[in-house]
This record gives sequence, C-alpha cells and structure tokens, in this order.
Amino acid sequence: MARELTQLELLKELEPTAEANVNRHLKTARDWNPHDYVPWDEGKNYAALGGTDYAPEDSHLDEVAKAAMITNLLTEDNLPSYHRVIAENFSMDSAWGHWVGRWTAEEDRHGIAMRDYLVVTRGVDPVALEQARMIHMTNGYDPMLAAADRAEEMKANGEEVGLLHSVAYVTFQELATRVSHRNTGKACNDPIADRMLQRIAADENLHMIFYRNICGAGMDLSPDQTLRAVTDIVTNFQMPGAGMPNFRRHGVLMAKHGIYDLRQHLEEVIQPVLRKWDVFGRNDFGPAGEKTRDELAAFLEQLDKDATRFEEMRDRALAREAAKREKQAS
Repeated sequence: MARELTQLELLKELEPTAEANVNRHLKTARDWNPHDYVPWDEGKNYAALGGTDYAPEDSHLDEVAKAAMITNLLTEDNLPSYHRVIAENFSMDSAWGHWVGRWTAEEDRHGIAMRDYLVVTRGVDPVALEQARMIHMTNGYDPMLAAADRAEEMKANGEEVGLLHSVAYVTFQELATRVSHRNTGKACNDPIADRMLQRIAADENLHMIFYRNICGAGMDLSPDQTLRAVTDIVTNFQMPGAGMPNFRRHGVLMAKHGIYDLRQHLEEVIQPVLRKWDVFGRNDFGPAGEKTRDELAAFLEQLDKDATRFEEMRDRALAREAAKREKQAS
C-alpha cells in the first residue's frame, strides 16, 4: 500500500507544476478594469447626498436576475475567507505564494465590478445588499464544513485536510462559478451586464485551469490520496454561498430558470473535470483507490437520477405557471 504524502511533501513535489502554471496563467490572463464595465451615466445620488433612495421600480432586472446577481456578488464578497483557506494550505512561499497573491487580486475585480454595476443601475436594494454582505462575510466559509463528518473522520485517523482537498474544491467551485456568471449575464437582458459577467466568467475559467492542473498532477503523484480528496469534495459539495441570507430561495430560483441546477453541476462541472483527469479510465489506483472510485461512480449515478427527478418537477411547475398566465391573459 502506497504511503500518503504529507502536506509539506505535496507542496515540494507539486511546486514545479505550480510554477509552470503560474507562468502559463500570466501569459494567458488579460488585464481589465472594472470601471470599464459600469454604465456610470445611469447613476444618481442616493438620499444621503440629496438624491433619492432605492425603490423596487428602479430596477430593470427581474426576480431571477436579481437573485442570481445577489448570490454571485455575495459569493465574490467572501474573498477574504477563500484567501485564508488557500494561503493556509498553499503557503506564501515560492510559486505558491505568488499564485495566492495574483489570484486574490484578480478575484477582487469581480466584486468591484458587480457591486458598482448594481449600485449605479439600482439593480437591487443597496441597503439590503450591504446587510447581507455583512452577515455573509462575518460567517466566512470553509469548504470542508460541508464535509464535516468526513473531516472529523480524517482527523481521528490521523489524515490531513489540506492541499489536495483545497485544490479539488476550488477546481469544481471555479468552474461552477463560471457557469453561474455566464448564465446570469444572459438572464439580465442587458448587454452591459452580460459583457461584464462574461469577462468575469473568463477569469474564473483560467483560475479553474490552474487548480485543475495542480490537482491533476496530484492525481499522477499520489493517485489514491488525491482521488480520496476529490471524492470527499464531490460527494459533499456546496457552493461557497451556502451560508448567505436567502441562499436556498435564490438557489431554487436559479435552478428553476436554468442559471445553475443539478444537471449543469453534473454535466458542465463535475464530469468534464473527471474526464480531464481520466478518473474512470486510468489504471494506477491501488485497492483503496479502486474502492474510492466505486464510491464516486455510485454517487454520480445517483446525482444523475436526482437531476432527472428535479427536471421533471421543474417542467411540471413551469407548465402550470405558463397555463396560469395564459388563463389570466385570456
């Protein structure tokens, strides 16, 4: 049975991959300015400066777009928590530290651009948005909280929760966020919002590639250990906004209207990444890894069934709503 690598060993062995991917990212990433994506001429003062405060009729966004924009922005707002988790597990030395700083700086643009857009266009209630931000950021976020039972089991067995769990989580999370931003842009029915969110989604995709490549190198280095981390994350995955106010209500709206649902999570997020790592084709797993792969396969099979069930329920609900609107119109 292969020995599991310690966090220090993983950091040392994967450092060349981190350095190569930092360099690749710096050559590929495109600098952009948040202020270029905000229609400043639509802005006007709020009451504190002699103007008028927000009223619901000010917004040109429908309820779905509002829910998605609020969820996506509050998710971006929790950057300090994500920075802490990544910095603690990566270290701030060498290529690891350079990536932590660069990634954090790039991510910070997202919240700046989205908030400025919403405040200037009066897309959502800025007071309620600020109250929700305070709650969400005070709560913070830890990706292993969703797998609390598994984390406790690991600690009891002397296993470490660290680098591999972190890179596995952010690989899937960055791709999920890309999907959510992209679809939110379309839902806004505003070319300015769409352009801004496509720009943000492009960033998220580049970030995902970095983490996916690190995790893939971990899979080659220590297959069983890395697959265990990946499976822990996939089977307990929660979006980083899970603790924000109204997350469940907003999540249902987003899923119901195709912004982010179980089918997208399975087919646009989980499966492409697992294919990239060739999880179900490779033959370098030991007995523990084979058992973990079976566990992962069973979970994905059930997730597919759950997605189908949700789609059937959603279609019936949307059909009832359409019939109701048709009846009212006639």
